[in-house]
Amino acid sequence: MDEDEDRQRLDPRVQRSRAAVLEAATALFLERGYVDTSTDDVAARAGVSKKTLYNTVGDKERLFTEVVLGVTAIAERFADDLVAALGDADDVAAALHALARRHLASVTSPTVVRLRRLASAESRRFPALAREYHRRAPDRVVSSLAAVLGDLDRRGQLRAPDPRTAAEHLAFLVVGPILDRVMFEGEAAVPEAAELDRRARAGVEVFLAAYGA
Repeated sequence: MDEDEDRQRLDPRVQRSRAAVLEAATALFLERGYVDTSTDDVAARAGVSKKTLYNTVGDKERLFTEVVLGVTAIAERFADDLVAALGDADDVAAALHALARRHLASVTSPTVVRLRRLASAESRRFPALAREYHRRAPDRVVSSLAAVLGDLDRRGQLRAPDPRTAAEHLAFLVVGPILDRVMFEGEAAVPEAAELDRRARAGVEVFLAAYGA
C-alpha cells in the first residue's frame, strides 16, 4: 500500500463510509441471505454511492467476508479475557460457572446466531471463509481454554492431563446442545436467562465430576 492509499484508508470520511457500508451489509445479509443481497442494495441502505462501496470495502464477496469475520472479534475478546479470569481464580468452580454463563450468552446472542447460521449455509460457496471463521472463533476459544485448564492441572486445581480434550468436553457440555438447536431453529430457540444459567451450572458440575481435583 503506497502513501496515498494509506492516507485514504485513514481518512475519517473513508472510515465513516466503511462503517456505514459494513453495517448495512450486515443487516441485509442477515435479512435476505447472501444470494438475495446486492451491492446496489447495500449502497442504498448505507447512503453511499456504489463506487464508494467498492473503494472502501470491495465487491460482494469481500463484503460478505468482512461481515462474517467481524463477528469473530467477540470470540477473540472472550478467549483473551478468560485466560485472566480463570487463570487467577481461587474458587475454580465459581470461575468456571461464570465463564460458562458468559460463553453461553456470547454464542446465543442474536447477531452471532444469525451470522453463524449464514456462514454455515454459505460454506460450500466460501469454504476458506468457513474454515477461517472456525479457526478464529470456536477453535480459538477452545485453544485458550485448554491453555488455562493445563495451568490449573499443573497447579493441582484440576485433573486435566489432556487439556485440549478437557476443554472440548467443557465447551460441549455447556454450549453443545443449545448451539445445535439454535443452528437449526434460530435465536427463537435460545432459552431464557434463568435456563441458560441453569444449563451453564449443570455443565460445569458434570465437568468437575470428571476433572475436579
